Amino acid sequence: MKWINTRTHNHWLENETDRIFEFGYKSVVPTGFGWIGNNGNIRKEMGTQLWITARMLHVYSLATLMGRPGAYKLVEHGINSLLNGALHDPIYGGWYANVDDTGVIDRTKQGYQHFFVLLGAASATATGHPKAKKLLDKAIDIIEKYFWSEKEQMCLESWDETFSQTEDYRGGNANMHAVEAFLIVYDITKDKKWLDRALRITSVIIHDVARNNHYRVNEHFDSHWQPLPDYNKENPASHFRAYGGTPGHWVEWGRLICHLRATLISIGEHAPEWLLEDAKNLFAAGIRDAWSVDGAEGFVYTVDWNGKPVVRERIRWVIVEAIGTAYALYTTTGESQYEEYYQRFWDYSRCYLMDYETGSWWQELDANNKVSNKVWDGKQDIYHLMHCLLIPRLPLTPGLAPALAAGLLDKNVK
Repeated sequence: MKWINTRTHNHWLENETDRIFEFGYKSVVPTGFGWIGNNGNIRKEMGTQLWITARMLHVYSLATLMGRPGAYKLVEHGINSLLNGALHDPIYGGWYANVDDTGVIDRTKQGYQHFFVLLGAASATATGHPKAKKLLDKAIDIIEKYFWSEKEQMCLESWDETFSQTEDYRGGNANMHAVEAFLIVYDITKDKKWLDRALRITSVIIHDVARNNHYRVNEHFDSHWQPLPDYNKENPASHFRAYGGTPGHWVEWGRLICHLRATLISIGEHAPEWLLEDAKNLFAAGIRDAWSVDGAEGFVYTVDWNGKPVVRERIRWVIVEAIGTAYALYTTTGESQYEEYYQRFWDYSRCYLMDYETGSWWQELDANNKVSNKVWDGKQDIYHLMHCLLIPRLPLTPGLAPALAAGLLDKNVK
């Protein structure tokens, strides 16, 4: 039985995509896009987070390119929020981490969040919005000045408000999302340095470090890019800097590597053989350490360096990324095991995560697959969901928004 690239399955994905797009319309707030709670309403106490606003700009750029009425207004809203709104710092440049109707809550300049601004701006540029290129130019300028280190040939983690002090910490999560954004920026600009940077980051974090650690990806480093294996051991359920290994990121890296490899091949550049080997091994490691390993279905959130579960909650984005990566590896290799995992992951998601009463998907389940909020409280945004709903309907290159702009949706359907 085959699902991938079949008309009937893609029709189901289309319907689910529209359900999720409709849910996301609720997130509009005056300062950008807000944090959606489990009941589908905005949680005002969470403020307007830069990462959510930037990711929702990306998402509704995709919706615009799919011809969804009303989506272009949300692109306009997202661009204005980032160009001239409360999130933008008109004095020192860049964007604040969090604001609300009364002012700035968090003045730090976070790399993770700025890479999503870069992604959102690049995707918006693909829509042809007249202000999007200005936002993309601003984002590129900030990345070049402050977040890409020519000396290290890697990305820095964060700065203070004035861009005068940066952390000694170096983060794998921020660098992973830099790779994601750099691939789309390459598609928009055709400047190969973005591919070179994506390959460099991948080679350091995955091929140099993770490969020699049973593909358990280390995400915490010092300023010399030496791993910090005990980082946040006292706070294992951290949102963005969890202790140990986060298998959801291992499989997410696998998908990004497939995109990078496909892009290099498409332009006639050499794609190192280790790219596919590492992508397959990252996925296999995620299955080995995290998939249904503790007596119940689902991916555990984090594991220690021996592969033992630490935080056993099932987080939505992990299974979502696994679906996208199973598709990417099936497309790349044609191996039936990836189609089988793809179906198994979807069955799990339909059984436990999809919420047809209050909308979207639950963000977190406990170790018994019951709704919980130990790590994440609320449904935040709909960015990750696009990776299981749209990626399986597109080629591996170009990236999401450029592919939609080129009319490549469902071109592989048989």
